Amino acid sequence: MKIAFVGKGGSGKTTLASLFARHAAASGAQVLALDADINQHLAAALGMPEPAPLSAHLPLIKEYLRGANPRIASAASMIKTTPPGAGSRLVRPDEDNPIYRACVRSAGGVRLAVAGPFTEEDLGVACYHSKVGAVELLLNHMVDGPGEYVVVDMTAGADSFASGLFTRFDVTFLVCEPTLRSVGVYRQYREYAKDYDVRIAVIGNKVENAEDLAFLREHVGGHLLASLGRSRFVRAMERGDVRPIGELEPDNAGALAAMRDLVDVVPKDWAKFQRQAVEFHLRNARAWGNDRTGVDLADQVDPDFLLDLRLGHGAAVGEHGGVLQP
Repeated sequence: MKIAFVGKGGSGKTTLASLFARHAAASGAQVLALDADINQHLAAALGMPEPAPLSAHLPLIKEYLRGANPRIASAASMIKTTPPGAGSRLVRPDEDNPIYRACVRSAGGVRLAVAGPFTEEDLGVACYHSKVGAVELLLNHMVDGPGEYVVVDMTAGADSFASGLFTRFDVTFLVCEPTLRSVGVYRQYREYAKDYDVRIAVIGNKVENAEDLAFLREHVGGHLLASLGRSRFVRAMERGDVRPIGELEPDNAGALAAMRDLVDVVPKDWAKFQRQAVEFHLRNARAWGNDRTGVDLADQVDPDFLLDLRLGHGAAVGEHGGVLQP
């Protein structure tokens, strides 16, 4: 399952993303965590060194995912929204491939890749979405099944709506503090996402008492799935003392279990996933991609292609299935 963590800056979405990833991995699940936030802190939260950024290996990513797709003339003509088609290479959350060998580190059962921070050359001339594009392209080509979790720490607020990245997830967890500012971000996110069938669940964070919980219930209603209170475990983690996940307070661990229970019962909708990928690809093509690449990027769309859970390493589904190979 593909899972996003969003929310107001400082709400604790990076902390929650790391806790959920570690909680799932502790049960033996396959977990790939992706840091798509402009402030790259997920590696530290997971207690591991930061890997080489995906954005620094974008040519490698494009060339690998392109595979033998005849609709894509060259890797250079791929943009962040290019959808897979017949002949494209697809990836699983846990496998051996050139992208992961270059950009993924592992610790405690969690595999991590990061979009990458701004560099000196980027300052004043580039927006952060040029970095996050590598994550979006990878997710477009990601096939995940039962027991596999792709956990993405998103950029704060509504910035993710600058691309189609917000539609790439089976569940979006919106981390919300019991404050008007945090609730405001929830309302903004819900409003922007309402026409795209985005499944949103609110996770209350830094909830200290019944008054805080009542405030969240009043303002987010039935979207509130679970809440976490102040935590000595998290405070130690923020100081660099990353302890075994089993030491997390029982009530907070229960919130993580409720989150996973929700994720595990959400049905996969591969048709919607591909349809929305194509929709945002065509939007980006018309807005800037055709001019940038000098080609009509609508030609990259394979109208008969559909990702399928039956796809496995070296397997394809029908004439228009994707190809998975290391």
